[in-house]
Amino acid sequence: MPSEARACSIANALEVVGERWSLLAVREIMLGVNRFDQIARNTGASRDILTTRLRKLEEVGLLERKPYQEHPPRYEYVLSESGQALHWVLLNLMNWGDRYVTEGAPPLVFEHDCGAVLEPVTVCAHCREPVRPTSLRQVR
Repeated sequence: MPSEARACSIANALEVVGERWSLLAVREIMLGVNRFDQIARNTGASRDILTTRLRKLEEVGLLERKPYQEHPPRYEYVLSESGQALHWVLLNLMNWGDRYVTEGAPPLVFEHDCGAVLEPVTVCAHCREPVRPTSLRQVR
């Protein structure tokens, strides 16, 4: 008898953004690149794949299309609140990629308002201690 897959918000989230071109499109919009041609150029996605991914992200409410030109009609993409909330995910994914995948210097480096190079760390909202796999236990 096959076992049931674990119910999990990670799996639910991956149904929405668990595809390379979707996350790269969100990265570009987060970095201020809002127009289709620029997003396509910066991600390397083909136009048809990018169109499909952007439509899906719009359908699930992660981004919105806003007109910036009437003739011919042209649109730009802006992140919704849920799209903006993905910045934590992307920064931590970038940090992991810098440490364990990318050879040499990181291709993108961000500076925090304090002037230091950003090294994202996930902390507990209650005690402000860093979150590590060994500091977690499932309660339901």
